[in-house]
Amino acid sequence: MWSGSASPRSTLVYRTVDGRFAEQLVYPPDAARLRLLDDASRWTFDGDAERFSLVAEGRRIRYAYLFDSRLAVHLSRIRPLPHQIQAVYGEMLHEHPLRFCLADDPGAGKTIMAGLLLKELMLRGDVRRCLVVAPGSLVAQWQDELSEKFGLEFELLTRETIDAARIGDSAFGQGGRLPAVHEVARRR
Repeated sequence: MWSGSASPRSTLVYRTVDGRFAEQLVYPPDAARLRLLDDASRWTFDGDAERFSLVAEGRRIRYAYLFDSRLAVHLSRIRPLPHQIQAVYGEMLHEHPLRFCLADDPGAGKTIMAGLLLKELMLRGDVRRCLVVAPGSLVAQWQDELSEKFGLEFELLTRETIDAARIGDSAFGQGGRLPAVHEVARRR
């Protein structure tokens, strides 16, 4: 039943596929497209196949990590060593909160471990922004290796980037992933 207000609308309450209740405002143009489904028409296969395929592929990608617990390894151009797999998948990935200082001997594969962790967290939707802090002499190397091996593109955070940011605003305001020179990160 439509309310007596200037723009008639109604609230539609429905049950989702997983059994939860939801509601949505419905206006007259939308109401004309609504129809009740009986059990016989519920299982017809006359929907748009292209849209179904797009939704199915999106769901498959979104939940791929549930079926392949090491998805980042398979999507990257690396051959991780056992200690790198153990560090990322055995220790870091299951810790909460997700904040780490990854420090190890030179040549132990910190870039590989950090790249695996970041890629895995991004695939799972657990990370949108991150800051990689590396010694100044290694920033370009980190930037190149994360791009080549993991397909992770980072912008360089410089003093100019920080100074150009508006007062009270963060250099992360645009929401990117930024590797930073160690001395820059200590400044603020």
